[in-house]
Amino acid sequence: MKMKLYAVILADVVASGRRKRLRPVLHRLLRETTAAHRRRKLILLPYAVTAGDEFQTITDNLEKIPWLLLDLRSRLQPIALRIGVGIGDVPGRVAAPVNQMDGPAFRMARQALDGLKEARKSAALTAFHSANSEFDELANLIYALQDTLLRQMTEKQWETVAARIAHGSVQETARALGLDDSTVSRNLKRGYYGQLVAAASGVEQLIGEQFFELDRNVQERRIAHNRT
Repeated sequence: MKMKLYAVILADVVASGRRKRLRPVLHRLLRETTAAHRRRKLILLPYAVTAGDEFQTITDNLEKIPWLLLDLRSRLQPIALRIGVGIGDVPGRVAAPVNQMDGPAFRMARQALDGLKEARKSAALTAFHSANSEFDELANLIYALQDTLLRQMTEKQWETVAARIAHGSVQETARALGLDDSTVSRNLKRGYYGQLVAAASGVEQLIGEQFFELDRNVQERRIAHNRT
């Protein structure tokens, strides 16, 4: 039987010591994000705050991880995050609270996040770690480039990006923000919305190719064989 893969998302707040009353704000935002992400089946368990300013969750919806990460960052603004993603096995039952679970995926997420913390001079804010080194190298390269742009975004630009994600079109975003379409389009361009979406789409495709394409090819050959 093939091992089921999970992804553990482990995040911490950048420069948390400079933020007053971080914990209550973080808890509120994570409650709201949990509700939204569970409705969309992006996560299996609620986000749980662990030690200090860290929090985590788990998902089996691997191909949607890039969209989960983008939405998580937008919903937690103006809080900036480092995010480590570990992809691997999780022995036993997946059940809350997530911070009392363990397994390879959890340890890989920890290694990914710790690597980001050790490389503080790097622009990277996102890292993947799995048993697939080819995937890790490519995904981390894409995110290193994307995260260089993230560090340049303003709160106003994030607000527009978040509204665009939530409302699905420039016109609806403009209506929600009380702006005209051209202003929203300009803010999205300055907020690198196109690049953020391209990065998420690229990593989604990469996850499908690296973790699922072999299984699909095997299934297709089996179906073809059964038909002969």
